Amino acid sequence: MNRFEYADSRLAPNETFIRRDIGVRLYDGDVKTSFEGGELVLTSHRFLWGRPGDISRGHICLSLSFRHVVSFMEEVPGPFSFGRSKKIVVHLSEPPIDKMPGPLDNSIHNYIKLSFKEGLDPIFLSQLSDAIMRRKWEHAPIMPLNHPDTNKKNSADINKSLPQIKTRTGIIGIERSLKEQQKATDESISMAFQDLKKLMEMAKDMVSISKTISAKIRERQGDITEDETIRFKSYLMSLGIDDPVTRDAYKNSNEYFKQLAKQLADILEEPITEVGGMMTLTDVYCRVNRARGLELLSPEDLLNASRQLAPMLLPIVLRVFDSGVMVLQARSHDDNAIVDLIADLIKERGSITAEELAQTEGISVLLARERLLVTEKKGRACRDDTIEALRFYPNLFLEKDD
Repeated sequence: MNRFEYADSRLAPNETFIRRDIGVRLYDGDVKTSFEGGELVLTSHRFLWGRPGDISRGHICLSLSFRHVVSFMEEVPGPFSFGRSKKIVVHLSEPPIDKMPGPLDNSIHNYIKLSFKEGLDPIFLSQLSDAIMRRKWEHAPIMPLNHPDTNKKNSADINKSLPQIKTRTGIIGIERSLKEQQKATDESISMAFQDLKKLMEMAKDMVSISKTISAKIRERQGDITEDETIRFKSYLMSLGIDDPVTRDAYKNSNEYFKQLAKQLADILEEPITEVGGMMTLTDVYCRVNRARGLELLSPEDLLNASRQLAPMLLPIVLRVFDSGVMVLQARSHDDNAIVDLIADLIKERGSITAEELAQTEGISVLLARERLLVTEKKGRACRDDTIEALRFYPNLFLEKDD
């Protein structure tokens, strides 16, 4: 609450009215304040809160500039909050040094809540988001109250700019409300797609530049030393833009899958070795697509390329467990060595579950379970399947009776 300032409720010439809501209460963090049952006006620059009728009359009210707003969201109601007012949580930055006087000088909270007793309009959040995204307060700040242009606008002008709240009932009112919500949603979606289009255009330019630089490095053009070449290639690999294989570069699918398999082996050989010689296909899918940027792979293309690994004698191969789980495995992976390690670990601890093995080895629970099942299949462990967990014990039949 210490970000609020006392201010004149008259709108500045460069400030536009957006909406007004009634029955709004202010919270300082989670603490209720005495500022309840007021009206909240949303403008292009700020929140205005006042007692009913104060803002339309041009009286002094509370003002919160959007420059203090860090983020906002609708509060998720708890399981026993039926019938409570809808609330919006607004997270705020630290108060500036030149802050004007307000209702509170100090506060331990970095957020406020707006409680809507009359109900929260579904388009309120989209209108607030649009106002903050436009950032008009940066390009056209509010003029001081003593500015000559500001004094020209009196409370009568504000009364004209503030629309009266109309009560709509019946089917016609509902249809109009739905149309307004649909229009606001369409506008928000259109703006979002425009931003996404700009982002994709910039990303394509970045990929094009990286391909050009990669080609020059491969051809050894320019005055680039050996150390600089290695270092720059590592930077490109860390960004995940080192010329991903795409389908449109090859005439047929077989050649595409073979080249994709080679790239998978180059990208994944070291990571798979680091995690114990095995990685689930779902983890591979996430890791590869994150590295490829905009050139995403489909699950079918990844699976078909993985099936080419073994025939091409590449350092990693596709393996399917009896349970149907698919993994990419290092060709040098030795099941017997893994079984020996797990059997020794089970004997040392007395028993172990897949979750415990996953935490010990730093692998996924799915892989830990498959390794325990392989150990059982080799006869080095016995299971105890209960409602609590699937726990594995040493196979005492292999122990010699002294």
